[in-house]
Amino acid sequence: MMNSRDKALLNFLYQFITDERKQRFEEVLAYRTRHIAVVLEDIFQPHNASAVLRSCDLTGVQDIHIIENNYTFDINPDVVMGSTKWLDIRRYNELDFNTPTAIDLLKSKGYQIVATCPHRDDFTPETLPLDQPVALVFGTEKTGITDYVMDHADRFVRIPMYGFTESYNISVSAALLVYTLTHRLHEMTDLDWHLSEEEKDKVRLEWSKRTLNRIRQYERKFNEIYDGK
Repeated sequence: MMNSRDKALLNFLYQFITDERKQRFEEVLAYRTRHIAVVLEDIFQPHNASAVLRSCDLTGVQDIHIIENNYTFDINPDVVMGSTKWLDIRRYNELDFNTPTAIDLLKSKGYQIVATCPHRDDFTPETLPLDQPVALVFGTEKTGITDYVMDHADRFVRIPMYGFTESYNISVSAALLVYTLTHRLHEMTDLDWHLSEEEKDKVRLEWSKRTLNRIRQYERKFNEIYDGK
């Protein structure tokens, strides 16, 4: 729930957002979803991993969960093209092995953990059930997802391949999956996959903060006005 202060801050900041930008916010928000989340487990290839974030923004996936066990996720600004500005990114890096923390949190929020694995034939992007929210877990290109994810996944998804190579690289795999799954969501009339109005307001607030230059000055002015009441 947004508290009254955040709601007031959103209204205050919106005075300084252009009408064109507000309209663009609404156009993008109409396709934003949390029904699908993307989880990157210990990814260390900055180019391919950053491309995943760009694909998520372009397809409307709002939430990215980054698990840092052995490697720190370094975002390549030349690849993401500013897409991280519009995404909610949560990092898990407080422990030596952070995967259980991320998986437990996602399950507590009602997500089905869907492991991407070229060696399991449970579902394809076209057949994966979407009746519940899904969290797609991608592992490193060298070793794939960890055994922990394999053991705790609710479902597995595999992109069919017809060549000699064993798998797509992570950026291509993620792009194919999120595009196919979000396209399927858009065609589903019996499932509300959109953000709620409360969620949209939270996103509007974050986007406003990331849009305005000198945001600290705006926030200081707001605090003076709000606390002076």
